[in-house]
Amino acid sequence: MPLPDTLLQTLQSIFGDAAHTGPAERLAYAYDNSRLNAQPDAVVFPTEHAQVEALVRACREHRVPLTARGRGSNTTGATVPVEGGVVASFERMNRILRIDPANRLTVVEPGVINADLQRALAPHGLFWPPDPSSSPWCTIGGNLACNAAGPRAVKYGTPRENTLGLRAVAGTSEGFRCGTYTSKGATGYDLTRLLIGSEGTLALVTEATLKLTPRPSAIRTLRATYRDVGAAAQAVARIMGQPVTPCALEFIDETALKLAHAHAGNEVPLAGALLMIEVDGEPGTLEAAVAAVSAAARGDGLETLHTAATVEEAQRLWAARKALSPAQRTIAPDKINEDVVVPVSRLPELVQGIQRLAARHDVLVVSFGHAGNGNLHVNLLPRDAAERERAHACLADVFALVIALDGTLSGEHGIGRIKREFMPLALQPTTLRLMGEVKRAFDPDGILNPGKLLPA
Repeated sequence: MPLPDTLLQTLQSIFGDAAHTGPAERLAYAYDNSRLNAQPDAVVFPTEHAQVEALVRACREHRVPLTARGRGSNTTGATVPVEGGVVASFERMNRILRIDPANRLTVVEPGVINADLQRALAPHGLFWPPDPSSSPWCTIGGNLACNAAGPRAVKYGTPRENTLGLRAVAGTSEGFRCGTYTSKGATGYDLTRLLIGSEGTLALVTEATLKLTPRPSAIRTLRATYRDVGAAAQAVARIMGQPVTPCALEFIDETALKLAHAHAGNEVPLAGALLMIEVDGEPGTLEAAVAAVSAAARGDGLETLHTAATVEEAQRLWAARKALSPAQRTIAPDKINEDVVVPVSRLPELVQGIQRLAARHDVLVVSFGHAGNGNLHVNLLPRDAAERERAHACLADVFALVIALDGTLSGEHGIGRIKREFMPLALQPTTLRLMGEVKRAFDPDGILNPGKLLPA
């Protein structure tokens, strides 16, 4: 059904020429990186909190779905307006409102791009730890919506551990603040952590107070290759079992290395598996930390262990990781990109189990990701309709394996539309019921990002 004329008039009064119903604008905001597609009936571009309150009030009055959006880098369909309605793109709400080095915090609007924030913080010797691979274009609001972290989470944590407070608008249209401006707080329920990872189903974030961390003086980059994925996975468990925590610990399997080598050439080594390791700290302690991590990396199946001597060499060592996404797209434009998590000690079982499932379903599967958190990106690469059907069957078995290993369905991509049907596999009925009650408390009419996260 088209939007009511009264709602269109209200949107025009709130946003003026920042409200669009034309086909070009609707098409541009109909999809995200999941490649799912559903056109909204209107697109608006908020620039201030009061507009968001008025927008939610108008959508609630007319029972019209409202989907919040950053830059659309999500891979699970979380920003696709599957029930139509209004898309609110926060890309113009992109001011850094405050940088406070003394209190190690910054206050930002949701449309601030992650990399832009990092550049603004650098002169102060600070950074915000979450660093997804999409950081050059993803927004802070999107990072918060999916709890998207990246490689540094192994040492510094996810957005949940690095956000002090939020300002938001619930599905009731009521604006509220939660959290603190302090690093400690024990005052009531922790709504800040609840909203982070809720994928815009509870409230629309209009401001975030982020906890900052001093930038380390130095970083050392190591690359280790192994005979097979089992040996590499065992090395991950050894590295995470000793006292020094690396700031990045990335895993790449043999199939991924072959694809990256074909795409990027000899910069990418061929091996049974590869670990990229980064250790950061102060000059006086860094060498001892590197030595401890190197000792843990050594063991049965190690083939090479190399430490970069310069920044340029470190960048070359990362070539394999950077080449993976474009290499996969050349083979399978319809690749299925999932991220799963298991306890680090069970990573060897996960990696070997995925290999068995790939063989059983006759599907090309590439595994890589943030091994220090037990967070693997499992990419299924179907090349035709028959392989796509087998890939979806394989994916269901991958999720079942993850749950059997005490893992969970997502570490940073979120649930969105694509993983929604698997939620009963991961959570008990009572847990899902309580989540549904929380949803109704924040959004009693179900207008915020319907069809996502919680199963029907």
